[in-house]
Amino acid sequence: MNKLAVGILAHVDAGKTTLSEALLYRSGALRTLGRVDHQDAFLDTDHIERERGITIFSKQAILPLEGLELTLLDTPGHADFSSEMERTLQVLDYAILVISGTDMVQGHTQTLWRLLTRYRIPTFLFVNKMDLAGTDRSAVMESLKGRLSESCVDFSESGDSLWESVAMCGEAALSQYLEHGQVEEAEVAALIRRRQLFPCYFGSALKLEGIDGFLDGIRRFARRPDYSAEFGAKVFKIARDPQGNRLTYLKITGGSLKVKALLSGGQSPETWSEKVDQIRIYSGAKFVPTEEAEAGTVCAVTGLSRTRPGDGLGAEPPSPEPVLSAVLAYRLLLPKGCDPHSAWSRLVQLEEEDPQLHIVWNDQLREIHLQLMGEIQLEILKRQISERFGLSVEFGPGSIVYRETIAAPVEGVGHFEPLRHYAEVHLLLEPGEPGSGLHFASVCGEDVLDKSWQHLVLTHLKEKTHLGVLTGSPITDMKITLTAGRAHVKHTEGGDFRQATYRAVRQGLMGAQNILLEPWYDFQLELPAQYVGRAMSDLQRMSGQVEPPQAQGEVSLLTGCAPVSKLQGYASQVTAYTRGLGRLLCDLRGYQPCHNQEEVVASIGYDCQRDVDNPADSVFCSHGAGVVVKWNEVPARMHLPSFLRPQQTKTLPQRRSVSAAYTGSAQQDKELAEIFERTYGPVKRRDPFRKEPPQPAPPEKRPIRPADSRPEYLLVDGYNIIFAWDELKAVAQDSLDAARKLLMDLLSNYQGYRKCVVILVFDAYKVPGNPGSVSRYHNIHVVYTKEAETADAYIERVTYEIGREHRVRVATSDGPEQLIILGHGALRVPASAFHAEVEQVEGQIAAILERNNRREKSRAIQAALERAEQEK
Repeated sequence: MNKLAVGILAHVDAGKTTLSEALLYRSGALRTLGRVDHQDAFLDTDHIERERGITIFSKQAILPLEGLELTLLDTPGHADFSSEMERTLQVLDYAILVISGTDMVQGHTQTLWRLLTRYRIPTFLFVNKMDLAGTDRSAVMESLKGRLSESCVDFSESGDSLWESVAMCGEAALSQYLEHGQVEEAEVAALIRRRQLFPCYFGSALKLEGIDGFLDGIRRFARRPDYSAEFGAKVFKIARDPQGNRLTYLKITGGSLKVKALLSGGQSPETWSEKVDQIRIYSGAKFVPTEEAEAGTVCAVTGLSRTRPGDGLGAEPPSPEPVLSAVLAYRLLLPKGCDPHSAWSRLVQLEEEDPQLHIVWNDQLREIHLQLMGEIQLEILKRQISERFGLSVEFGPGSIVYRETIAAPVEGVGHFEPLRHYAEVHLLLEPGEPGSGLHFASVCGEDVLDKSWQHLVLTHLKEKTHLGVLTGSPITDMKITLTAGRAHVKHTEGGDFRQATYRAVRQGLMGAQNILLEPWYDFQLELPAQYVGRAMSDLQRMSGQVEPPQAQGEVSLLTGCAPVSKLQGYASQVTAYTRGLGRLLCDLRGYQPCHNQEEVVASIGYDCQRDVDNPADSVFCSHGAGVVVKWNEVPARMHLPSFLRPQQTKTLPQRRSVSAAYTGSAQQDKELAEIFERTYGPVKRRDPFRKEPPQPAPPEKRPIRPADSRPEYLLVDGYNIIFAWDELKAVAQDSLDAARKLLMDLLSNYQGYRKCVVILVFDAYKVPGNPGSVSRYHNIHVVYTKEAETADAYIERVTYEIGREHRVRVATSDGPEQLIILGHGALRVPASAFHAEVEQVEGQIAAILERNNRREKSRAIQAALERAEQEK
């Protein structure tokens, strides 16, 4: 049985739940037809939904068709619950967008369309309420084509008119139409799947008109996607059943899931592994348990306590951050005698179920603050808290959740150097597109900062909510790029880069042209014509932007946008001065520059220089102690030049940057050499990387040829490297032979690029009677030591034999061996530095292959063009 997940989306009051009821009834899934106004709709399972007549929580139902099984996901239509709807989009194969035939394309409809475009979801459209007076099919199609897409096609038509419209959506379809007079079903389905065609159907869900034709269209043109054989699943919702069991709703995107299967997720060090206790297939409020769920199934599982909406399990990657976010903040007022901390620990359950609901604990004030989407969500939340936790709560006055961004590029620098610590970070902060959020990148070369440190800086950029300097609000709509950095060969620790990174972001913001952002609504205001003048005056006073009024019979329609802060509470004013005849509908537009920035900044009174949790100053070392340097004096004292204003900077000799291949070696070798000399006496050796000028030789002797003209030897302690590199260590846990083979392949690639002599040494001294062996593997030498001879003993002997004539490097992480090889003039390469070297070589080889492939492809295309020209 082919399985598809299909979601139903709509602007509020478009008849979405009624359409769901009609589809289930006509497919045979329901025996009786329920109604929203009768409070018996199949998918309105929560008593709050039935009382208010709106969908608050996404639900699912099984809808059987011929050769196809749909999991119908009904989503909330009200803008206050759009985060619940957006999470559901992550698991949809197709979407059904419901349009009201009387209202046509409304504000929230366009928001839904943008989200469907962002998530690349194929979409069918159903125009509902066509039984009502005043509906005009041609006007609706004009609205759909103008405000959504020119590829919206009326599928209630037939014959040439339909096929001609479909043919205009794709070249293959046009060819089929010109040749056969129609388009094949398979090509129509492909166009829909690629979002090049959006079928539109008309009818009345309440009167079951047009439902059969719509179901037939889905059956004919919806196609099951290709699923991988490897297990994968996407989590889109967390809920609890009446018994309090935690339910993880997910869609299987590959392979299958069985009861008692062990699932894991999270990122180190917070990884988790838990077993699935039960798999439930829900349809409405009831479920059927199953032992196994195959790809395409939408189910709920019990036994998982660490999952979050948006998580990817198995081969499935996590979802991107949602577009919609909370815009209002309220202080929670608890009943007298209730402990705030214990109340907060219980309320976190609600945040887990709705990630866009942010419950914040203010430790200093011992208060709970909530961030959410709107006032209706606030009313529902109050009732949920009362029914679930027995707390009768109130809320303080609402405030706006602001954001901050910048107007022009700026460089941020951070330095952290208390005693025995060191890190320096340079960041480029650039303004991004409105609504783009935060993006992080690196253009820092590995010869400046090792790749592992760069990854750490990017991790620290992503792990924290960075606050702006105007109001202490989160920053957004920016690209932050790592341009340079520096680590100390001995004293740098991971926490040092965390401090330097945070300070670099903050220091850049202190010197930037900062912009305060506030949320804006798109609004639609319907009211009698005599009140239009007052409404326009009100909206202009609110700093809103209003389009000219449109007459719709006895009612006028005003559309436009205005700040959320100004439209708060205006709906009740409209109801009052129109005597209940007016209606205000708002939809979140996004964040735009604040209309009264100076006033808001002054009223909040945030002092960025007193925020000890988010310092912009840096710490430098002076006279053996850490010294705090003010943010505006930091650029003059940095050890690396400015990215935006290159200049000569004074650097400390002991922190001189070296290439990625030898980062850390010089300083550590110096310390090890001192230990060696104290133990064994002075060591006479030369720098293997410096060509010394030839010294005049006595007439009877020939000049000595420089050692660097001879081949370079690289000796690799095999098992030390295997257990020092995480990827090899993981393979070795399953198969040591496989780990050895993988290391040999990596070194073969390395030798082919670097052209050095590679000798890979493995311990075999514990094998009785083992005579030892030396063999070639492709282009490298592989040595298994003989009985009673360790790898470090072999390396010591070989280093002694060839170190006088050749440049020798030894890749190892063995401490005693490092001392021994230093005594013979070899250069020790730590496992971590050698790992970076090998990674760099692999990347360079890949780049060469890619260039060659492009060159070959270009030659093939040129040859094809020449042949075509000759044939002409």
